[in-house]
Amino acid sequence: MSVKKLFDLGGQVALVTGGSRGIGLQMASALGEMGARVVLAARKPEELDQARLALQAQGIAVHTFVCDLQGRDAPRSLVQDVLATCGRLDILVNNAGATWGAPAQTHPLPAWEKVLGLNVTALFLLAQAAGDLAMIPAGRGRIINVASVAGLAGTDPRFMQTLAYNTSKGGVVNFTRSLAAEWAQYGITVNAIAPGVFPTKMARGMIDAAEAFILDRTPLRRLGNEDDLKGIVVLLASAASAYITGQVVAVDGGMSAI
Repeated sequence: MSVKKLFDLGGQVALVTGGSRGIGLQMASALGEMGARVVLAARKPEELDQARLALQAQGIAVHTFVCDLQGRDAPRSLVQDVLATCGRLDILVNNAGATWGAPAQTHPLPAWEKVLGLNVTALFLLAQAAGDLAMIPAGRGRIINVASVAGLAGTDPRFMQTLAYNTSKGGVVNFTRSLAAEWAQYGITVNAIAPGVFPTKMARGMIDAAEAFILDRTPLRRLGNEDDLKGIVVLLASAASAYITGQVVAVDGGMSAI
């Protein structure tokens, strides 16, 4: 198979949660550019409308669903809606997430439950539904979980005090490995991307408070940009990664290497 064919996503359907802005929209744009029909899910209809128009301007076929994934029935309902609209689901990008900053000794329990609920439980339920309803019956599929460099090691509190977020992303890392081992028999690969610091809405407060600290600990001496996740998400969604599963790829300018 040619290299171009290996990376071609024509005819496939990709669901990107938290896909209306930031790195979710960046990854959705890349998948659409390579031929996938893109489905975006997010909480805010106005942001989904803006994202849909932006992708359509690039010639990308796109559908949107307003969805709060913290409802226990929402992940399965979302997959059912995607299948009813598109007839298939080949690629799932579990990108939706939340964070909370607080010292460990005063971290509110409701905030802990919110972060773990969206970043781990909803991710599990969505992957479970995608596998059960679409990928296992089809005998193929790609699940790409968005972890974080914060899930690869402990975090210097001078950088951020985000115990729940760090814990959740560590959970995503081992969830990825464990599900990959279990679902390889069905032709489904499960991998994770661990971004470093990108100038997203969720990260803006942290960057404003600690940008010099972050850059000093990033060998490439810059933040992530609007193109830095495009290549890796296409690789992990495509036939080019057919022999890659259970892996976590850091896209962090070298932060996790030192």
